[in-house]
Amino acid sequence: MKLPLLKLLALLPAVLAASDVIDLTKGSFKGEIDTADLALVEFFAPWCGHCKNLAPEYEEAATILKKSGIKLAKVDCTEEQDLCQDFEVSGYPTLKVFRNGTPTEYNGPRKADGIVSYMNKQNLPAVTDLTAETHDDFTTVDKVVVIAYGDKKNVIPESFTEYANSARDNFVFGKFEGAPPASAPKQAKAGSIVLYRDFDDPVVFGAKNIADVKKEDIAEWVKTQSLPIFAELGPENFGSYAEHGLPIAYLFADPEDVKGRTTITDGLKEITSTLRGLVNFVWIDGVKFAQYGASLGAKTDKLPVFLVQNLGTQSKYILEKDTTAANIEKFVKDVVDGVAKPFVKSEPLPESQDGPVYHLTNLGWNTLFDDKSKDIFVEFYAPWCGHCQRLAPIWDQLGEEYKGSNVVIAKMDAQENDLPADTPFQIQGFPTLKFRAAGTDEFIDYNGDRSLESLQEFIIENGKTASAKEKRAAADADVDEELESLIKDTKESKESAAHDEL
Repeated sequence: MKLPLLKLLALLPAVLAASDVIDLTKGSFKGEIDTADLALVEFFAPWCGHCKNLAPEYEEAATILKKSGIKLAKVDCTEEQDLCQDFEVSGYPTLKVFRNGTPTEYNGPRKADGIVSYMNKQNLPAVTDLTAETHDDFTTVDKVVVIAYGDKKNVIPESFTEYANSARDNFVFGKFEGAPPASAPKQAKAGSIVLYRDFDDPVVFGAKNIADVKKEDIAEWVKTQSLPIFAELGPENFGSYAEHGLPIAYLFADPEDVKGRTTITDGLKEITSTLRGLVNFVWIDGVKFAQYGASLGAKTDKLPVFLVQNLGTQSKYILEKDTTAANIEKFVKDVVDGVAKPFVKSEPLPESQDGPVYHLTNLGWNTLFDDKSKDIFVEFYAPWCGHCQRLAPIWDQLGEEYKGSNVVIAKMDAQENDLPADTPFQIQGFPTLKFRAAGTDEFIDYNGDRSLESLQEFIIENGKTASAKEKRAAADADVDEELESLIKDTKESKESAAHDEL
């Protein structure tokens, strides 16, 4: 009797660890995916850190979505290289949504609740027809649900369906024909749109009648009303706020100090409602994301801290007073009204510029770029960036090549210096290399390899100053000299060969 029991105990961990994520191979792929109405497939590599982080979230989502008949599967690209190549997988993890075998890109979140929400939306039509029996359950099917109400006299406009088709990945849409049920808000009537949300009371579209409402008007209203008035910000929802395009008002707070935080947020309820659609208010873990706060210019060693960031212009405004509700209210109004002055982060001006590479700061930007007699080549870097560290000795060598000339080789620590507000570009990654030729205001991107020779060639090709031209002439002279030497060697070789034949 002991042996079977031992075997059973040995199998127990495997039973407990049973996965609802289907492992696919080239042989099983068609049978599992081509026959599925809806499936999500992850193409992964076992060594990939992002894949490892996704794994528990994906498992949790698979278990939940299995109840809805939605399959979640995965393909190990180290084992199934041909299959991954068939679907043009170029990075890990790559997620694709399949409808009866036809793939489209997955553009949703990578947390379990986000995956569930996204796939449930994919499982619904763009606009679901509702009845009195299905209406109430539908209002809670996702975090944000938008329902249009109509009847024979108040027809639901085509613009609602058009918007639903364009935004189905983000929100759930339904329509109800007839008098709205008793559970709908009192303001709801045939000829209205209601947005239901799990974080606040439902809200009714402001138009008296939706018959002539435009798609853009619905989109703007949903965008404004679909975010909480004062939510916690984190990596999983930052994209939603970034897509809004509105300035973000951050309260960096200690997550352990719940009373202190809620005292501030409760005191700001009136202003957050008043400024809805102009500013998005959030609070953020100032301990966990202290470095992010510091990158915005906030002194996160003493919490709470309040600031406003305009993501479009990258302008930042930091409250220098105590973070009371009254101070924050006045400060945000000043930002919105254009009265507040933006905070500009800059290193101090260097005492000298004797080195081979010009030390560029925000405060010294105009001093350098107002001089139109110089070709300027700038590296924007971050001290922690490995690529920047590898480029550093080459960049110094490039600086030595042009030291004392009208070609300036410069570098700027983009973590410690903001770009001026009127700069025609933003830094998206490190290192970023930009060239401004003499006599122009245009910045040219450098996308070549980072060898000294390639960097020099780029300056020769794009520079306008005599210093750049001298390098070009020197390079041409070197080519001419090599060519003459080659011709001479060839001629002597032929003469020698002719002499040997005689």
